[in-house]
Amino acid sequence: MATALGNIMRLTRAGLVLAQHGVRFVPKGIPVPFPLRLAQALTWPIRVLTAPFRIGQPKSERISRAISRLGPSYIKLGQFLATRGDVIGSELAGDLSRLQDKMPPFADDVARRAIAQSLGSDVDAVYSQFGPPIAAASIAQVHKAQVVDGGVTRDVAVKVLRPNVEKRFKNDLDSYYFVARQVERFHPPSRRLRPTAVVDQLQRTTELEMDLRLEAAAISEMAENIAGDEGFRVPSVDWKRTSRRVLTLEWIDGFPIADTEKLRNAGFDLKALGLTVIRTFLRHAMRDGFFHADMHQGNLFVEADGQVVAVDFGIMGRLTLKERRFLAEILYGLITKDYHRAAAIHFEAGYVPAHHTVETFAQAMRAIGEPIHGRTADEISMADLLGQLFAYTDVFDMETRPELINLQKSMVIVEGVARILDPELNIWMAAEPIAKEWIDQNLGPQGMLRDAGQGASDLGRLLVDAPALINDVRRGAAAMATIADDGVRLDNDSLKRLAAAQSRGQLWSRVAQWLGALSRAALAAMKIWP
Repeated sequence: MATALGNIMRLTRAGLVLAQHGVRFVPKGIPVPFPLRLAQALTWPIRVLTAPFRIGQPKSERISRAISRLGPSYIKLGQFLATRGDVIGSELAGDLSRLQDKMPPFADDVARRAIAQSLGSDVDAVYSQFGPPIAAASIAQVHKAQVVDGGVTRDVAVKVLRPNVEKRFKNDLDSYYFVARQVERFHPPSRRLRPTAVVDQLQRTTELEMDLRLEAAAISEMAENIAGDEGFRVPSVDWKRTSRRVLTLEWIDGFPIADTEKLRNAGFDLKALGLTVIRTFLRHAMRDGFFHADMHQGNLFVEADGQVVAVDFGIMGRLTLKERRFLAEILYGLITKDYHRAAAIHFEAGYVPAHHTVETFAQAMRAIGEPIHGRTADEISMADLLGQLFAYTDVFDMETRPELINLQKSMVIVEGVARILDPELNIWMAAEPIAKEWIDQNLGPQGMLRDAGQGASDLGRLLVDAPALINDVRRGAAAMATIADDGVRLDNDSLKRLAAAQSRGQLWSRVAQWLGALSRAALAAMKIWP
């Protein structure tokens, strides 16, 4: 009861703040569930009274102000929903994509206490210098510091979690779950979008972000993946000064990639940098299945030698082999106008239900692909293409694929950065060699040989295990024959519980007891499980 009341109070406050800023969180054209209609009616006076103060304010600005006022967890929710245009509509998702994760910094002495508690030593014993915060977001803030190792002084970036951020997020996530369950209960059309699963994904994302050891591990993993790549790198992790609530990294001295004027004046080739950014992202997504999911211009720097360096690895994306194959074949199929193949991969991946036909879906692929080939380079957007694909989810009864939507959101960000560097960047020409390389290595002769080797290895293990498997089958057959001849023998304990259940007249308890006893008897007789 207390939890439900707390959820209602938190949601009431959120509704009042949204009403004050004139924010509507149901996409236009979608029927509004009764609870939200009731909330709209109750907050109508507030919206009317505050309307004069909102004159001239863009909707995206009003949304940003409202969410920032609600606090850190709502900022994360807003950024997350910006990736879910399938849930909240493309217009609102576009407005939320402009939401900046910026918060006032917490006090320097609070940060010092947090570091001392987390690392077990005073800040002055861990860092030779520790400066004020240089950036603050909803979950953590960053300080510039120095360390001395082996007589060598190095600049480092120190990321520190906000005090009590875990408790705040947990309370707000409880209220998000409450809303999701009510939506699924009272608004059947929304069940296809799996609101509770959406909150599940948000919870997993924020839990990962609030353990800075996992961010350090993500940097380490990506460093291994890209060890042989050129033009892109990640900072090194100072594991000795890293814990769950504190992350210490190499300080990156470079030009912000958004400052194109400085880059140009320093002699950098902006077109080459744009190509590096887009191809790096595609290579990470397709080749490694592990990509930076927040690669906006504030998280990218260019070093003096031309290397692009990414920072802030709190949000990462993963794709399984199936999704990587899907992405590569979709891109390559649309580039080469092989629409039938682009459609067939949806069915092979299990994304489109079997009651639809490949031919009909290929027609939809053609409707997406043909206009692309008639456009100029600066009009082509891979992210828009993926967005159009997801627009067909309702028409073809496709379930939401959160990992692919996360990829699309990340693609929007990366394309934006690449286009700032080179407005004429041809996304298809940039993507084609990456997609072709992946297909050649995984679906061509190389991939077939590798798969054949894996198959031979699996067959070898099966042959080695065959005698044990045959013995298990024989024992199972003998045990079943014994049961057929002699019946099932129950132990005394099982018989006593069955009798007790029967005497109480508990029908369902008797059924459950019989099923449990029969299962245990069969397993005991077969003697297969240790």
